[in-house]
Amino acid sequence: MSQDVKIAAIVIGIIIIVAIVEATSTGGGSFSYQSSGTTSSSQASSSSSSSSEKSCKKKGIELKGRVQFVDSFPDLTIKYVSSFADINVQFVSSFPNDCGQWQIVDSFPDFTVQEVSSFPDLEVTKVSSFPGMN
Repeated sequence: MSQDVKIAAIVIGIIIIVAIVEATSTGGGSFSYQSSGTTSSSQASSSSSSSSEKSCKKKGIELKGRVQFVDSFPDLTIKYVSSFADINVQFVSSFPNDCGQWQIVDSFPDFTVQEVSSFPDLEVTKVSSFPGMN
């Protein structure tokens, strides 16, 4: 029986050493052991909160800021719709800092758009308040 206890102690020691080495090699200051079939509550809450927040990006472009309307080679194509839009856009004269706030400019845009009648990258509704993703 004492032989089994020694083997168990060695196995537990190896597991602890491996966990510490993995935690320090990935840059984490602390580690948590997690078996393959369970999920900790902190991981579950962080994954659900990130999935409930809507991204304000399309094709890697942040949908806020200075926008220039062009006739060719746009970053995004848009179509104006009255319902079921992907994003509500508020056109502002300055400080387009929030998602869906666009300032129309003629030079130095953050991104360019072209208005099309079919197959847009983004469907847009113009609003005077509450801009953002739908």
